[in-house]
Amino acid sequence: MLEDGRVSDNIVLLQQFGLTRQEAKVYLLLLTEGCLSGYEAAKRAGISRSNAYGALAGLVDKGAAYVLEEQSVRYEAVPVQEFCDNKIHFLKEAAKTLEEKIPKEMHQEEHYVTIRGRRNVEDKIRNMLRQTKERVYLFGSAATLALFESELNELVQAGRKVVLLTEESCELAGAIMYCTAQRGSSVRLITDSSYALTGELGEEARTACLYSANPNLVQLLKDALANEIQLNVIKQQ
Repeated sequence: MLEDGRVSDNIVLLQQFGLTRQEAKVYLLLLTEGCLSGYEAAKRAGISRSNAYGALAGLVDKGAAYVLEEQSVRYEAVPVQEFCDNKIHFLKEAAKTLEEKIPKEMHQEEHYVTIRGRRNVEDKIRNMLRQTKERVYLFGSAATLALFESELNELVQAGRKVVLLTEESCELAGAIMYCTAQRGSSVRLITDSSYALTGELGEEARTACLYSANPNLVQLLKDALANEIQLNVIKQQ
């Protein structure tokens, strides 16, 4: 089974759900070819029988395939939606258990933390927004703000104060908007006047942000955003 770009992308996505690359490859084969024996899977996937049987056993253990007890043992893929839903349900239950059993943090550290990688930075911003209790100030391009539209809308609906500084083309009903000059991939975020994040949200290799609950960084960003707002007011006069 040759791997074109789409198949390769699907394999990477399936790996996010706990499958190895070999298991993901065989799982996709089962989805497209239907029920297969270990011998058939090995032949069509172009891998050894031992690797095929190992991958099939892994799929069964991880809830991605069923064993059909017929004259010869064959395997059937669990539908993608069912497999993913089951995995997500399991992880949610595991998260609840961890939250109950892991010792709580005794105090909020005020260290400066560097977060690297686009996905890691996006995750941090989403978590900061979800944990906002009173107000949020977010500076970034319209494209950056669009990534967090769902979280920002939820804050507005919950009655939180949402202040956005971006290009004129961006709008969000219920938020306070200020137009600023386009700053490329720069992003700044303050939540509840207690937590701050600043840096770049661009290509993977260039994405890095500084995060902290240190009052000095929070105040520094507050002053910078206040200056942006003041410039906006002056321009409109």
